[in-house]
Amino acid sequence: MSKKENRIHPEMTVIDIITRYRETEKVFKEFDKKTGACICCEALFDTIQVVSEKFNLELESLLSDLEKGSEGSEVFY
Repeated sequence: MSKKENRIHPEMTVIDIITRYRETEKVFKEFDKKTGACICCEALFDTIQVVSEKFNLELESLLSDLEKGSEGSEVFY
């Protein structure tokens, strides 16, 4: 049995993720409520690693939620 490969990685930027997986924008909006800030406005070119540090978010939780949000999303290039 093969392990499912993650689509979202800590070194990816917010804009890369939203461009490839449009549905993840909803996930970022949910995290906006937790942080009290617009992540897409303030950290669009930051990596997910930096976003987690900047907004004091648990990296694994953010990655997991983004991964779930990317499932079934169309990939845009």
